Amino acid sequence: MTFTNKMVGLVALVAVLSWTVAAQDDGMKIGVVDLQQAMLSTDEGKSALEELQRKAREAKQQVAPLEEQYFEKKNEFDSASTILSDESRFDRSVELAELRNQIESAAREWEGKMKIEEGKLFQPIQKKMVEIIEEIGKEEGFTLIIARGAPVVYSREALDITDLVVARFNKQG
Repeated sequence: MTFTNKMVGLVALVAVLSWTVAAQDDGMKIGVVDLQQAMLSTDEGKSALEELQRKAREAKQQVAPLEEQYFEKKNEFDSASTILSDESRFDRSVELAELRNQIESAAREWEGKMKIEEGKLFQPIQKKMVEIIEEIGKEEGFTLIIARGAPVVYSREALDITDLVVARFNKQG
């Protein structure tokens, strides 16, 4: 670690400690929420996850016939490769490579569609979740609410408000 990096780290540490000491005078209250767990624990989140999993199964069914065709041709090629001419071996290798490319292309296409679908399904839930967290923060007098998984070195379990957020979310429908 260079001297400059050490100095920047030291300045940041002093700033955080100063802010913490100043905030303690005001009765600082910090909450922690696991956004992913909260979203997947709500009724809407469970429904969205089921819908996403259903679409993933459909996507897999779309690609499965190509994979079966590939493995059949690969097995045929492997068993007959010793009796095939060099030209036939080359042609079948090219055919297998093209089929593999089709499979990979179809899989990438479905992966992209699934990411878009995931955004469509979970973005409204996440937006509502953030609004509820803000409400809880104001009503309960939190100074700061941190998402679990954010770069936090330590947090007491007593600070975790995930269950409160899920209960409020489900109550609001």
